[in-house]
Amino acid sequence: MLDLAIITLRAAKNIAVVGLSKNPGKSAHDIPQLLPQWGYAVVGVNPSAVPAVGTIPVVNSIDDVEMDIDILNVFRPSSDTDAIIDQALARRARQGDVRCIWLQLGITSMKGAEKCAAAGVTYIDDTCIYVVQQYIK
Repeated sequence: MLDLAIITLRAAKNIAVVGLSKNPGKSAHDIPQLLPQWGYAVVGVNPSAVPAVGTIPVVNSIDDVEMDIDILNVFRPSSDTDAIIDQALARRARQGDVRCIWLQLGITSMKGAEKCAAAGVTYIDDTCIYVVQQYIK
C-alpha cells in the first residue's frame, strides 16, 4: 500500500479534503494546512467551515469543488465513508476526475474499496497522507 500511496501522492496536484476541521490541534485541521506548503492546490469540503480554514478555501460539498480532483482525502469516520465515496464516484462519472479516494489513518470501507475497484479509482485507506509525504520530500 505504501508504494501505491507514494506514487499517487507524487502524481497529484489537486487535493480536496472532506472533513477539513476548523479546530487547530486536530489532525483534520493541521495536516491539510501543510498540503499547500508542499505544492498541492487544496480545497476543503465542510459545510460548517465555509468559506475558509486558514488559507484553504472551503465549499459545502464535493460537487462544489471547482478544480479537478486528483485525490479526495477523507477525514471522516468510517461510518460516513460509503456515502462520501458514492458522491465522489458520481462526480467522477459526470466530470472524469477524482482519480483517488484516500481515507486517513484508522478509516476504512470494504464496500468503498469494492466500488472504487469497479470504477477504476485508486483506493487508499488507513493511511496518513502526512506520513506518506515524508517519503516524497
